[in-house]
Amino acid sequence: MQQYIARRGDTVSRIAARHGLTPEHVIQGNPWAGSQPYLYPGQVLFLPSAPRKRYAVQEGDDVHSIASLFGVEIDELEMLNPGVSSGRICLPGKVLVIPAASRREEVYLRGEYGPADVEADTVRLTSKYPFVSTEVIGTSVLGKPITLLRIGSGPRHLHVNGALHANEWLTAPALMRFIEEYASAFASGSAWHSHQPADWHRDWTLWAVPMANPDGVELVQEGALPEHPYYDALMKWNSGRRSFRHWKANIRGVDLGDQFPAHWEEERDRRQVPGPAPRDYSGHAPLCEPEAAALAALAERIPGDAAVSLHSQGAEIYWNYRGYEPPESKRWAAALAAVSGYRAVELTGSDAGYKDWFIQRFRKPGFTVELGLGKNPLPAADFEDMALETGLILGAILSNLK
Repeated sequence: MQQYIARRGDTVSRIAARHGLTPEHVIQGNPWAGSQPYLYPGQVLFLPSAPRKRYAVQEGDDVHSIASLFGVEIDELEMLNPGVSSGRICLPGKVLVIPAASRREEVYLRGEYGPADVEADTVRLTSKYPFVSTEVIGTSVLGKPITLLRIGSGPRHLHVNGALHANEWLTAPALMRFIEEYASAFASGSAWHSHQPADWHRDWTLWAVPMANPDGVELVQEGALPEHPYYDALMKWNSGRRSFRHWKANIRGVDLGDQFPAHWEEERDRRQVPGPAPRDYSGHAPLCEPEAAALAALAERIPGDAAVSLHSQGAEIYWNYRGYEPPESKRWAAALAAVSGYRAVELTGSDAGYKDWFIQRFRKPGFTVELGLGKNPLPAADFEDMALETGLILGAILSNLK
């Protein structure tokens, strides 16, 4: 056992990832950590040693097949199992110690994926792929950057945003992973799931805002300590609960999914939420929150030919808005549903969303994609599937849906 003192921003999942453990391992050594919603700086945890994966050699195995099976290098296997590369101990029934697989991706989950991860992965991606550019299009209520990534040089423009709702933060790494895979395939001149990223790059410019609500995401993942500038208000708006896992709004209790000037008054009257709350409060006016205003300003500056707002959950694609959508929207939605396995839904009785405003303002195809299935926040285990489904949907658009 080793002793660890929690720091600001630590969570059970982040500590586990940093030490090669699972969250269950951390909780097993610190049962109290499973019964309180968040860790607090200064709390002492006892961490077990990282468990080693083991493998019993099967008939027909050799060092190359074992290394390939587990995604590790032969010299790494040799280091933990001296003699394995010569075949001397690579015999059926011999139990080998398997090293941790090396990460090939820059974007992956190191516990929860928060604002700091977006910033760090943006630096990695733009350094590795110079044709991916970035800018800050605004700041949150608490001054966190709202980061934009751009890839492509085409005349058509696709706007995509994620994590507009705080407890839907898994949409952010899903979008970041797609950008990485697009960039990697383009750089190597290879195909991506039968698509040609070189064609995407020639025909489209992708404008991606992975985390539109960074303050809210941080609140969901880390909670609020008494020194938080909104602590008293947050505890009041959250009915005294210390857990914010259900929180969708920004840090001022405004639901950014109800902030856009598309029949905003009707949505406000329908919601009947009079003031700041974990969800469904529309604010005192459309675009009164800096996060929503930044997205709208970007779309006004670079009018898009299509837009996608990534949410969770439901495995559904919403494509219409009060008849303002262009004729191709329904056909596009059917194609996106076919590639993702999701259901295209004609939605009524909902206003003031980003997709609603985009369709009404520009009369171009706009989609709300509800990634995954379950209860928000979705489990980290769903990330790889969500990332792939995000890519399949965006890839279909970039391949010039007609």
